Amino acid sequence: MNFSGTKAFLVLILSGTLLCAIGCSDSGSTQLRVLHASPDAPNIDVLYSGTTLLTNVAYSDASAYLKVKAGSRRIEVRATGDTTDVIDASPDFSKDRFYTVIVGNDLMSITPLVYLDEFSAPASGQVKVRFIHAAPGAQNVDIYVGAPGSGTTGTPAVTNLAYQSATSYLSVPAGSYQAYITLTGSKTIAIDSGVLNLSNGQVRTAVALGDPAVGKPLSAVVLSDLN
Repeated sequence: MNFSGTKAFLVLILSGTLLCAIGCSDSGSTQLRVLHASPDAPNIDVLYSGTTLLTNVAYSDASAYLKVKAGSRRIEVRATGDTTDVIDASPDFSKDRFYTVIVGNDLMSITPLVYLDEFSAPASGQVKVRFIHAAPGAQNVDIYVGAPGSGTTGTPAVTNLAYQSATSYLSVPAGSYQAYITLTGSKTIAIDSGVLNLSNGQVRTAVALGDPAVGKPLSAVVLSDLN
């Protein structure tokens, strides 16, 4: 996977209604953010260790990083205003780390996807980018990244990325890029990022979303890990 001279991904978001960042001291804490990526699920509330962390989070919205207690912690997800959990899991969160928790899959198979984030700055003049495939409506995908307008010529930067998988963080020169996502082996563009202007020192996570079968087209969001 040669990413040198090429670079990464998609549309800007970041929101999610923040209620509180579960009070905790610096000792024994960690940081996490939550992305709602279940295409046919309603707005959601998220509880952490029995306390409401986020409320009324819409599909494709993400929270900022929230400081929470580390350890094996119960995460509950439910439709906003409801008391019935559609997710009730207890992932283990190490101290002093950063995590992305994706509420993933279609509603009938909704599941939490947990990814460890990298929070170190790239080298001078570089940007770090990774890609997460969280679109239940897509098969394995290839990702082409190049100068704006380059299309799906040449060799893809990422090949055969499976659903729920993530690439490593890839360090590339800062600059303007455009990313095109196709089903593996195809040159037909399923997602076009548009022009992305990526600045020195940024760290980004691009997430593919959607399932046309439930009325949510394939799309992507870019989360700001750093800067």
